[in-house]
Amino acid sequence: MTDPIATTRPPAAITPLRRNWRFQTLWAGSTTALTGVSAADVAYPLVILSMTGSPALAGLFGLLQASAMLVSGLPAGQLVDRYDRRRVLIAAEGVRAATTGTVALLFAAHQLPLAVLLAAAVLLGAAQPFGGAARMLLVRSVVAPEQLTAALTQDEVRGGIAELVGPSLGGMLYSLGRALPFLFSALSFAVSLLCAIVVRPDTPPNVPGSGSGSGSGSGSGSGSGSGDAVEDGGIFAGIKALWADPALRATVVLVAFLNAAGAPLNLCAIYLLHRESASSWSIGLALSGAAVGGLAGAALVKPLHRRFRPGRLLLGIVASEVPLVIALGLVHGPWLISAILFCTMLGIPTLSVLMDVLIIRQVPERQRGRTITSAMTIVALGIPVGTGAAGLLLQYLGGTGALLALAGLLAGGSAWAAAQPRLRAAHWPAA
Repeated sequence: MTDPIATTRPPAAITPLRRNWRFQTLWAGSTTALTGVSAADVAYPLVILSMTGSPALAGLFGLLQASAMLVSGLPAGQLVDRYDRRRVLIAAEGVRAATTGTVALLFAAHQLPLAVLLAAAVLLGAAQPFGGAARMLLVRSVVAPEQLTAALTQDEVRGGIAELVGPSLGGMLYSLGRALPFLFSALSFAVSLLCAIVVRPDTPPNVPGSGSGSGSGSGSGSGSGSGDAVEDGGIFAGIKALWADPALRATVVLVAFLNAAGAPLNLCAIYLLHRESASSWSIGLALSGAAVGGLAGAALVKPLHRRFRPGRLLLGIVASEVPLVIALGLVHGPWLISAILFCTMLGIPTLSVLMDVLIIRQVPERQRGRTITSAMTIVALGIPVGTGAAGLLLQYLGGTGALLALAGLLAGGSAWAAAQPRLRAAHWPAA
């Protein structure tokens, strides 16, 4: 088995990750921005409900945001493969800062129409894939190949911090002043923008039209000749790269199944606790179990990556979620539900880093942006599908029936993936 964290250079030549100021600056900016997103996500539906009284219109905001994110995914990959990724990140954060800043100013002036909020949903959703892909590839350009797993693991922590801190902070700010969550979100994007301006890689991470990005100096595992064919792939080059590799294809499809079954778990937990007449604070406490689980799971990434091959690790994590989803439909009370949500998130950081490592180390440099955004788009498709289906399942089958159906869906996806021999036999690509 190839060690996924094997070193190829003397340790003395590598700056410790904690002292890599470029990576830590990018990480701090991204964590701040993601916390601002989580805080504002609480306020947007509350504002729309107060303006219109319509839950459907409140839901339309999230639908538009998710749709814009999916539609812009492939074009974002094309852009970050052709242009300076640092400038793409600066532009994306500038759009998000300007959008939320405009919402905050108009709200404070009592001049905020619904149309502006819906337009903001489209702009925020469309900017996310551009900034996300550009930032991930910038991280790859400022850390040593041997530190990629550690860097991506630390990157996973930001999501747990944002999920733990953002919603409660957004609710508190909204209670103090309804424009404050949007102002905080705008400032968080401005911090991320400033961090992107400050960080300059020693060498340009990608040079359009050059032949230097074929993967030979980037830690790619295979496809040494595929870099030259990237220009012919166009906007769908990432999709083609994923589908051409049986292991990567099975990985993204299985993670899409996981998102379809996992994204509605908070909704199901809220439904179950609401049926038990649980207080709002206890529901919030129960949901925080998922965020704490994600933070705790980050500590498992390194030992699990060292111990298991990627395909078997992926299959094991997803299969372990099936009994947890079933158990969620059988227990009662916020403490038990919180404990199960905690357990469902323990393996997610390991899975996320696994997918990032497989793509970044195997795909040629000039194709990485399109492949990353293609993978993001495919796995994200499971979220609206699962959430929409869960609403209908809860209405007609109740909490337990809905969760059993979601567990069945996940079990089916796991069985299909387990039958893919190339996934089971996959090895970690060389650093």
